[in-house]
Amino acid sequence: MSRVLMRGNEAIAEAAIRSGLKCYFCYPITPQGELVEYMAKELPKRGGV
Repeated sequence: MSRVLMRGNEAIAEAAIRSGLKCYFCYPITPQGELVEYMAKELPKRGGV
């Protein structure tokens, strides 16, 4: 097992994706901006919308 360093919002997004999240809806506001960007980048790569 390797260690990965990431920001809190990125860790939340990654945990959601790994737990089976397939669809994410949001309104991009601060402080969740990083979470929105991460989901937009990573979710389509893993079969989500």
